[in-house]
Amino acid sequence: MVEFAGWSMPVQYNDSHINSHMHTRQHCSIFDVSHMLQTKVYGRDRVKFIESLIVGDIAELKDNQGTLSLFTNTKGGIIDDLIVTKTDQGYVYVVSNAGCADKDSAHMQARLQEFKAAGHDVDLEFMEESLIALQGPSMAQVLQKGVGDDLRKLTFMTSVLTPVFGIQGCRVTRCGYTGEDGVEISVPSGDVVSLTEKLLADSEVKLAGLGARDSLRLEAGLCLYGNDIDETTTPVEASLVWTIGKRRRQAQDFPGADIIVPQIKAKTQRKRVGLISNGPPVRQHTPILSSDGRVIGEVTSGCPSPCLKQNVAMGYVEAGFSKVGTSIQVEVRKKAVPAVVSKMPFVPTKYYMGQ
Repeated sequence: MVEFAGWSMPVQYNDSHINSHMHTRQHCSIFDVSHMLQTKVYGRDRVKFIESLIVGDIAELKDNQGTLSLFTNTKGGIIDDLIVTKTDQGYVYVVSNAGCADKDSAHMQARLQEFKAAGHDVDLEFMEESLIALQGPSMAQVLQKGVGDDLRKLTFMTSVLTPVFGIQGCRVTRCGYTGEDGVEISVPSGDVVSLTEKLLADSEVKLAGLGARDSLRLEAGLCLYGNDIDETTTPVEASLVWTIGKRRRQAQDFPGADIIVPQIKAKTQRKRVGLISNGPPVRQHTPILSSDGRVIGEVTSGCPSPCLKQNVAMGYVEAGFSKVGTSIQVEVRKKAVPAVVSKMPFVPTKYYMGQ
């Protein structure tokens, strides 16, 4: 167990980190992510409210569809990344990071006061529910036994309210942080142990900790807030331009738009890229060097990839070195090790897009 954002969290269970990682890729695993901040935004102006804080186009989402988005500040930096779902239940459902929970809730509440003062109809509810992620290729066969709806109709980034194994008041969203097909299940906290035990009764399912969660998300090319993105990185530098809705780009009506939108056309001085290397593992803060030994950037996340048997990493480099296939070096223990700029995800993602 380790302390994380004021919570005590499991790094690993009985299985080794590697076995747990591979079990998720080949079968499925449960991750307890109850520490994450879940919020409901109510009121007639709920979409306008959430859009005033983020870069995404929530108005264009269908009912019960969600998207990854970013809270940005007026300087164009990223306050947090979050998933926003436009439900058909009269609220917008938001899941954001535990490490940013205090900052995010204060940020939303400050904007709420401004919105209310301007006569808008909006309200916030910070949820007490737990959250578990069931991730891996056998997720659907495991979960289908416990839900009435046909999971083939629940595609990636869509969400449904449904009893799960007889437990009422659950929200199942087809998303995750592993690159595999998976769901996150929001469940009343009094029932979360019972639900987890019911899922673990299936031999396909094992518990997985933060160690596997980190290597799985890195293989999938997904950012970790505080490592790969923060208030000093813009969505353009972070290669997250795809999160910015077209309408939002044209209207330039999100925080930091005056800095972010011009960067889309003008390019930035640095860029988040993927890296692959052999030899000693590459970790956060490892210097990235050009072939002639000049420092051109820094690694923000890195680990040996259990699937690829190579080191995978991401980090920021000068834009001139960001093209896939560029040969560079990483400095590990004062030694320059060859590396190459690589496409992400490193391991192909298997999100379920429908039959």
